[in-house]
Amino acid sequence: MKKYSGNIVDVYKKRIYKGEITISNGKINDIIEKQVPETQYILPGLINAHVHIESSLLTPSAFATIAVQHGTVAVVSDPHEIANVLGVKGIDFMINDGNKVPLKFFFGAPSCVPATDLESSGAVLDAKIISQLLERQDIHYLSEMMNYPGVINDIQDIKEKLQAAINNKKPIDGHAPGLTGKQLEKYAKAGITTDHECVSLKEAEEKIKAGIKIQIREGSAAKNFDALFPLIDKYPNMVMLCTDDSHPEDLISGHINSIIKKGLHNGVDFFNILQTATINPKEHYNLNVGMLRKNDLADFIIIDNLINFNVQKTIIEGEEVFKFGKTAFRSAKSNELNNFNRKPVNTSDIDFPAQTDAVPVINIIDKELLTTCSFETPKLTKNSYFSDKKQDILKIVVVNRYNPKTKPAVGFIKGLGFKKGAICSSVAHDSHNLVAAGVTDKDILSAINKVIEMKGGIALAKDNIAYGLQLEIAGLMTNMNGYEVAEKYKCLEEMTKTLGSKLQSPFMTLAFMTLLPIPEIKISDKGVFDVVNQRYF
Repeated sequence: MKKYSGNIVDVYKKRIYKGEITISNGKINDIIEKQVPETQYILPGLINAHVHIESSLLTPSAFATIAVQHGTVAVVSDPHEIANVLGVKGIDFMINDGNKVPLKFFFGAPSCVPATDLESSGAVLDAKIISQLLERQDIHYLSEMMNYPGVINDIQDIKEKLQAAINNKKPIDGHAPGLTGKQLEKYAKAGITTDHECVSLKEAEEKIKAGIKIQIREGSAAKNFDALFPLIDKYPNMVMLCTDDSHPEDLISGHINSIIKKGLHNGVDFFNILQTATINPKEHYNLNVGMLRKNDLADFIIIDNLINFNVQKTIIEGEEVFKFGKTAFRSAKSNELNNFNRKPVNTSDIDFPAQTDAVPVINIIDKELLTTCSFETPKLTKNSYFSDKKQDILKIVVVNRYNPKTKPAVGFIKGLGFKKGAICSSVAHDSHNLVAAGVTDKDILSAINKVIEMKGGIALAKDNIAYGLQLEIAGLMTNMNGYEVAEKYKCLEEMTKTLGSKLQSPFMTLAFMTLLPIPEIKISDKGVFDVVNQRYF
């Protein structure tokens, strides 16, 4: 029998009282209200309502060793990234690795693999496969339905996937940036229950009125909390918190606890914001997570006070998995699954003949996944267009990682700010082909071929030297521990500043330039894509 005493936070009844909790066999045996000397606060463990573990560059077990330090006891995770590379084999890898540690992972069935048929992926999950996945007990929901045009236009494969989730009584996550009006109504009526792509209060409130719950995202590249936090007090039952995509150094700095602290700093009601990180995801996804009630699983955290919100202990099913700065378990060594089949790229592969007076240019919006389109004229040399650092119009290249002979797609991007060098990554949403951008063709090729040599990873080319971080698992993750990865990744990020970039997260920003469902203009391995009109330029 274990006992914990202090100020007990009851999120359901919105009260704090002094008391003692007794635990046996992983459950809360009793909660007694009584005077105790301890001043610490005991509250339900935190839940991340939507996260792609792969974006941390860590395996689930390595991710867990850091997440528990921030009071996270459970995550609702979409294995969409690895599924695009390895299919069901990749999903099983994530589940099996997550089962090796105490943190509770609740994985979904990725609804859009590939996200669109307008790019090349490593796998295809059709309606039959999705239906089989949703019948499994270890698959808890249908992951974000990115193909909102498919929902609106009644595409048969999409309809069957949605119906499979409904038949198995599992929630359906949404992904519909900017969707409004009649189309939004139809999207919601199809069974979509959440959305994490809102960037404005107006957009979020329209979705809430359509019955869709809003997951406020605060990740590495996309940060929407400042714009959306008023929703928490206005619609406390319709909001959850998530990170979506978060890189390793950000995970080390904080997780859902950091979003809560930010909310409290902005005057959000304590109980309301705690509800968004505990009760709401638990009830929406029907998660087997305790909420600090008698007979619940003993999943809770202990913090020092309600101002600093410093996590002192994290308890999962009665076991102290984190205590005063130390995690009680280690990550597991995982098999190096991969799907990488690409030969080195040469100069002629990334040539861009000047066939028109102006070309479509991807305009970056820092801290957003959205882009805008402009038509501009890059530097012209010998009837070909090249990067123009004076205009900040740089060449961007996408290389198919699955087919060794496919010619790369080439376009132009504005807003990276590089004055020299190039970067490349095999983390390129959602099919995870190679994406690179830089000032000279030589540097672009150097960065690309470094990633090819590593069979996946991120690279930076500067002064005729290529630096890299290998991601040996699916070209997305590594077996290194979180601190090692964060150190190497941070080093590469810092080096991008010496190239001239002022973006908050250049590598992650670049990784989303291939995400075709996000307006307004993107690029895939097949070319520069007009998202608004759903066609290639």
